[in-house]
Amino acid sequence: MDTAGVTDRDPDPASVGSDVAARAALHTLDADEARAFCRRMFYGPLEIKPAGSIEGFDFSADVVQLGPLTIGEVSYGVEMCIAIGDLRTAYHVLAPVTGSVHVLHRGTATTADPGRAAVFQPLGDIDLRWSADCRLYSVKVERLAFERELEAAYDAAGGAALPLGATFGLAGGPGRSWMGLIRMLHAELREQDGLTTLPWLLRRWRDLAISTLAGAVEHSSGGGVPGQPTARRPRTVKRTLDAMHAEPGRSFTASELAGIAGVGIRVLQESFRQHVGVPPLTYLRRLRLEGVHAELTRADKGDVSVSEVAYRWGFTHLGRFAGAYRARYGVSPSQTLRGGRQLGSAPPRSPGRGRT
Repeated sequence: MDTAGVTDRDPDPASVGSDVAARAALHTLDADEARAFCRRMFYGPLEIKPAGSIEGFDFSADVVQLGPLTIGEVSYGVEMCIAIGDLRTAYHVLAPVTGSVHVLHRGTATTADPGRAAVFQPLGDIDLRWSADCRLYSVKVERLAFERELEAAYDAAGGAALPLGATFGLAGGPGRSWMGLIRMLHAELREQDGLTTLPWLLRRWRDLAISTLAGAVEHSSGGGVPGQPTARRPRTVKRTLDAMHAEPGRSFTASELAGIAGVGIRVLQESFRQHVGVPPLTYLRRLRLEGVHAELTRADKGDVSVSEVAYRWGFTHLGRFAGAYRARYGVSPSQTLRGGRQLGSAPPRSPGRGRT
């Protein structure tokens, strides 16, 4: 095993509210050690397992922490399945530099890649499928600190979590600025003679990174919210996406979706290709496959059957479903179900997947 342990000062929960910068790094070929590191640096209810062979597993993480903001540069070297319970006390963003992460969170299936970051709210289980070539910035922001900035950005009242979108763009506008700040802060906190020597200035950059994130995230209620990226999905696309995510198992037709959007079929298909990347029915199939995969991954073999889960997510032709599933995940649905919950040495979760 090739391991480089914690460097500099090891962050701990007591340091979260302080302005003292902390850093920890780990390089290991041991999946259990990687899981323990991620649990300690980010969240307790976290489980990881390779999607296929463990051969080639090569975990690398360099995590810096400054008060309510934690930034980690993370890679695994192989395709991974990662499950996380409610974050509760934090918001989280995954911003890939290379590769991609398929995400299921709060009933929404999305993909994060170098052009688009994924956003996780405090409540709702998270299921990730992390590509072998993925290297990303994993950014945790303490809940109260971020919600204060959200209230300022959107002129919102009260302290409840606001309805945020599942992703935001990184190629331009506030998203690009935020990504630049994150890269800079991560680099500076790793240097002994960088901004760490100027704590008052470091605090300002940290606060700027949090406020820029509040301006970059997309607001799921839409309607001209200040600070939003200009390349937002049009309302016709959003209405269609909302309908599919609300009832993923419903047998939508192209004409039904066009009726929900209030446009013609051809117009809706072109809007989806432009703003989502695929036609609406292709997106719906992927949404259903992500839902089935997440459910089979979490389930115990004796609790459910593949056909039961497939029907629940809207697949009525099991043969076509099995072929599409294997094409996307490289294994059959039954293989996924047989491997469910076998996550290294981690104990099985309760049905509610509560905190450990």
